[in-house]
Amino acid sequence: MKAARNPPANGHTRAWLLGIDKFPFLVYPLLADLSKKASVMPAEAQVEVTLREMVYGGAALGRLADGRALFVPYALPSERALVEIVQEKAHYARGRLVQVLVPSPKRIQPRCPHFGECGGCHYQHLSYEEQVSLKAQLLVDQLRRIGAFHALPELAIYPSPSEWHYRNSLQFHLTPEGKLGFRRAQSHETLPIQQCFLPLPPLIDLWQQIELDPEAGVERVELRCDSDGNLLLVLESDHAEPPEVSVEELPISVVHLSPAGSLVLAGSEYLWMEIKEQRLRLSAGAFFQVNAAVAGQIVDYLLAHLKLSPSDALLDVYCGGGLYSVFLAPRVGRLIGIESSPYACRDFEFNLDTFEQVELYEATAEQVLAQLDLRPQTILLDPPRSGLSQTVREALARLAPPQIAYISCDPATFARDLRYLAQRGYRLEQLAFFDMFPQTYHIETVGILRT
Repeated sequence: MKAARNPPANGHTRAWLLGIDKFPFLVYPLLADLSKKASVMPAEAQVEVTLREMVYGGAALGRLADGRALFVPYALPSERALVEIVQEKAHYARGRLVQVLVPSPKRIQPRCPHFGECGGCHYQHLSYEEQVSLKAQLLVDQLRRIGAFHALPELAIYPSPSEWHYRNSLQFHLTPEGKLGFRRAQSHETLPIQQCFLPLPPLIDLWQQIELDPEAGVERVELRCDSDGNLLLVLESDHAEPPEVSVEELPISVVHLSPAGSLVLAGSEYLWMEIKEQRLRLSAGAFFQVNAAVAGQIVDYLLAHLKLSPSDALLDVYCGGGLYSVFLAPRVGRLIGIESSPYACRDFEFNLDTFEQVELYEATAEQVLAQLDLRPQTILLDPPRSGLSQTVREALARLAPPQIAYISCDPATFARDLRYLAQRGYRLEQLAFFDMFPQTYHIETVGILRT
């Protein structure tokens, strides 16, 4: 791989297919009575409501007596529920589920005792098949309402090979006592957690053994597990002074991240993730997909559906450590990565070092694309949840690649950006939903557009 440059001057998968135009309207149930987890409020703050449909974000939608929309997490369509109003606006309100009075027949018992109290999961009250169907319906709804797509291609649906114990990383917040926890639902408060069924088993075993001094100045904690079972504890602080760490007999690496950079306190700074028999180095400060099996599904999908040629130039925008580039580089004559994270850029250089036709810009997409002078045949986009900025959208229109692949983790910004591209002559030819995050409302989507 060519040296990193600054911006220019000035596995086995299961696929479900749904015909979009034949997609039925589905109603999805909730689960256990959450009344035991909700404190009773004054009667005037509570209403009885019948929920009508699910909306993106994990809530069910009902209507108040005055016609305003009422959004209720952990409730489901067709249910009659007692709801506490927690926020009121001119045109809508938000509620907290107090008690399910008439449950949906599809409601199931959640596996986790923290469900409904912890904000990490949203759909444990649905069977996994129902979760996948619901997400597919919500994706289509967002594309139609926000993207103004009335004729959509057939939607390929890829469930996660594992609906539990799929996460290779966990991000924790700290309680005032220094205990690890997750955000409480509909709150910024940290909830101490004794049990979680999403992470890989080695992470569960490790997390139970971690104790932190609340005076150590650690703001955030991340635990990671690589494909070999190696464990990494990442401690993030807003100041450069690292905390004192004693790992004793724990088989774990520890890294402190601060404005001063990355400091190894024990073991190694790197993990090794294996996707489709390809090993990728992952630094403590770099992003990686939390569900490695589904990441492999996305790689397979891109390789199967992108039209690539040895004479092509491909831009991998928001390329991270090179997860997709390492598979696409052998199929094109020139690949240019764009990434702003210095940690991810170091990983990209390492992971693609054997390719002579690969380049890397360590800068923001806005900085590079606005000044890039070439006509790529393909642009791959994998932006953060906020989607593409106006500067990036305008740069795409100027570069006008014949083919764009867009990987999204937010269907609302995905639909908004695709609408912009469609207005400039692009057709959405392939569409796929990958369930990267079972038990949650999050939706990972891949769209391939061509002129």
